[in-house]
Amino acid sequence: MHAAFFLLLGASLVRFLIRHPGEPRTPWIIAFSVALALLYVLGPVLGGPGTGRRFTWLGAVVASWVVLVVLAPSFAWCAVPLFYTGLRTLPARASLVLVTLLTSLVVAAQLRLAEGFDPNLVFAPPAVAAIATAVFVHTQRQAARQRALIDDLLRTRRELAATERREGTLAERQRLSMEIHDTLAQGLSSQQMLLQAADRTWDSDAEAARRHVRTAADIAARGLAEARRFVHDLAPPQFDGGAGLEDALRALAAPESTTVSVRFHVEGVPVPLPDRVRSALLRIAQGALANVTEHAAATTVALTLSYLGDQVVLDIADDGRGFDPGAAPPGGARGHGLPAMRARVRQLGGTLTVESMPGEGTVLSASVPLESP
Repeated sequence: MHAAFFLLLGASLVRFLIRHPGEPRTPWIIAFSVALALLYVLGPVLGGPGTGRRFTWLGAVVASWVVLVVLAPSFAWCAVPLFYTGLRTLPARASLVLVTLLTSLVVAAQLRLAEGFDPNLVFAPPAVAAIATAVFVHTQRQAARQRALIDDLLRTRRELAATERREGTLAERQRLSMEIHDTLAQGLSSQQMLLQAADRTWDSDAEAARRHVRTAADIAARGLAEARRFVHDLAPPQFDGGAGLEDALRALAAPESTTVSVRFHVEGVPVPLPDRVRSALLRIAQGALANVTEHAAATTVALTLSYLGDQVVLDIADDGRGFDPGAAPPGGARGHGLPAMRARVRQLGGTLTVESMPGEGTVLSASVPLESP
């Protein structure tokens, strides 16, 4: 459409210059042609955003074209691309009124150029306008149906993904409950019966009681091995496929993973981290981001992972409302987030510090020492 508009505008100007050399109105024709071309080119700038600006721009384009048609009727065929401009810019009824007015002006201009009455000049422009309008309306309706279909597909895909996650969660819970029942629970039940039997026979048959205790100890060792296997199997799925802590934190900071803007940065030279350290730091980052989203009313969070040779440090800084770390929370109740983070870091021999003031944001820093090679 843009190419057609400039082609018709240029052809109309050349036709006028060839047919009417030396006309007094030639400078005005050239000036209005250049003005109309500039208005058309600057449409994205002059016509948006805002409904009022678009209407003003369209009015200027149409007014410039009307002046050109009055001065030189051969510019009338530039109306075809202007039909689409009006249909895109105006509401449905207003655009149809504009198309009707432009078509009437085209008919009048063509009759001025003709030497006598020509039925083709009366009926051809309305037919072209009707076809152009019908094509545009049909295309718009198809596009609307396609957008609705795409929205339905996306919504269905999200619902299907949520259903699959729920089913996967339920299946995993059922699997774990069966595993625990068949291993740990059975082992604890056997230990209980063996220890009760040992208690009953301790005085009458000490050797049998010691056998019961040794058997219970063996069952406890197997149960401990099963528990460790469960813990290993329940490691964060973010590390599946050999992903490192940097990859997991980068995914955690992705826009689709959180409602606040998170910037992730790595300092120092990354080194392989033990599984316990990776899991703990990832869980701390998840808990901290959850606290920021729920309580801090922050807009930006800086997530920094620093390798400092003998230790690794995870810093989470937000620009939220902040709080007084030393003050008791309302009602005297304290959440489980920070105590759980401190417990994780303490188990690794590290430290967790929290720096915050009301209205100044919060900085949480978890430092974990690394064992020397």
